[in-house]
Amino acid sequence: MRELNRGQKIEQSITYKYRKQLWAPFLTAVNQYDLIAPGDHIAVCISGGKDSMLMAKLMQMLQKYSKIPFSLTYLVMDPGYSPVNRQKIIANAETLDLPIQIFDTQIFAAAEHEMKKPCYLCARMRRGHLYHEAQVLGCNKIALGHHLNDAIETVLMSMFWSSKLETIVPKCHSENFAGMELIRPMYGIKEDDIKAWCQSNDLSFIQCACHFTENAAKEDEHLSKRLEAKLLIRELKKDNPEIEDNMFRALHRVQLNTFPGYQNGREMHSILDDYDKKTEKH
Repeated sequence: MRELNRGQKIEQSITYKYRKQLWAPFLTAVNQYDLIAPGDHIAVCISGGKDSMLMAKLMQMLQKYSKIPFSLTYLVMDPGYSPVNRQKIIANAETLDLPIQIFDTQIFAAAEHEMKKPCYLCARMRRGHLYHEAQVLGCNKIALGHHLNDAIETVLMSMFWSSKLETIVPKCHSENFAGMELIRPMYGIKEDDIKAWCQSNDLSFIQCACHFTENAAKEDEHLSKRLEAKLLIRELKKDNPEIEDNMFRALHRVQLNTFPGYQNGREMHSILDDYDKKTEKH
């Protein structure tokens, strides 16, 4: 029997050892939210972190096994990485057998001049550059590596610090790039399962690699609101192991009639809008 190389063993771990944790929820998201259609050309956006690297591998495997014909471009944007981090991305892509395309920007340098919200500016600029490059390459979709924990953490962050209830969705149309769509195929995968897969395969990926967040983290480890939300969920999970699943399911079962108000786009709605037309059920 032929001995598998490291890349093949890593791929096999997704469909065998981590089939329930990674492969199954990935396929569920693709099917449940109709993320891929025949003829799609998808730019798989790789930042170099664990999430986007796993997403790229999952998308590659799906293309191999799926009956739906679609094309993939593995797109890496270098926003100003150090030579060490850039080389790490290249080495990991080779290990995972991902034929990446790299294009350069100066986003880190531009964002670091913004003192109030550098992370927000960086994220906005990254997204714009990715959409533009993907469109130039003939893609109609970009795929990002956000996962289940990103979705439920965003709920807490928006409620605690923005006075609203919102989260990220599994797919959406671009407002600024006509004909482009964003998809999140790892929407149902938990971060702890991604970490376990990495550790099991002895894989190491880059972090944010931004000078601002690296320096800020040294000064105040709780500076990140996402980290605060993450730690809160982790604490609640000690008493309720189902907390992540319950929060994620709740995103799909919003009972609007129990809220005093909600917003759809820019349009505000109140419980009083049609209050006299309804009678309470006892």
